[in-house]
Amino acid sequence: MSKPSAAPAGATIAIYSVKGGVGKTTLAANLAWFAASLSGHRALLWDLDAAGGSGFLYGLEPKDSRLAEDVLLGERPPSRLIRKTSCSGVDVLPADESIRALDARLVRIGKRKRLARMTAQLAADYDRILLDCPPVMNELSAQVVRAADLVIVPLPPSPLSSRAFDLVLREIAGNTKRHPPILPVISMLDMRRALHRQVQEEHPNWPAIPYASVVEQCAVRQQPVGAIAPRSPAARQFAMLWHAIEMKLAGRG
Repeated sequence: MSKPSAAPAGATIAIYSVKGGVGKTTLAANLAWFAASLSGHRALLWDLDAAGGSGFLYGLEPKDSRLAEDVLLGERPPSRLIRKTSCSGVDVLPADESIRALDARLVRIGKRKRLARMTAQLAADYDRILLDCPPVMNELSAQVVRAADLVIVPLPPSPLSSRAFDLVLREIAGNTKRHPPILPVISMLDMRRALHRQVQEEHPNWPAIPYASVVEQCAVRQQPVGAIAPRSPAARQFAMLWHAIEMKLAGRG
């Protein structure tokens, strides 16, 4: 696979949807791996979802601490929580249950660009920061929009996906004067289904990630697709998606 053209250093990429169950965490975890392995970036996968799926997909067992909220509120440095993974170049800033109460506290302290300032600081150590975002529309999602250089929106081939995409567009437009680029991605694409084929035909320029057993194995084996089956069609699609992301960041997509 050829290396993508250079894109700006220190970019923050949000993987965001207002709908759950769309493959968001699997997408975020795999993109972190491709950022490191395909582009040679040092990647930080920052889990903002209290479910903690990103850390799990890298085999990181949760600790009993409740510090994730303190990091976002500026009460503890991120370095206290960042954990290395078995994949070279990929670190994880894990989530925990404390994030469930984060929205109310962010509103209370009134720091509308807290996350943006933190990602800017982390960019001194990481080339790509990937935010695994919760499926919410609140102050945290607004902070994500303000921090992101690019928003990836996973959309399963379903009639509800267009509605979810419209909600994301309104959320972004309503929370920032600077409109970050948006890259919709068809997730869990099964070409055996007529509806799925129709959606891809309607959006031929959207990257797509297949519904495949090797993608499901990420959760079972707690490794990214590129580590499990680097020559699989799913790995090739993730690589193509990463190329598209780098092109977007370079301002050419």
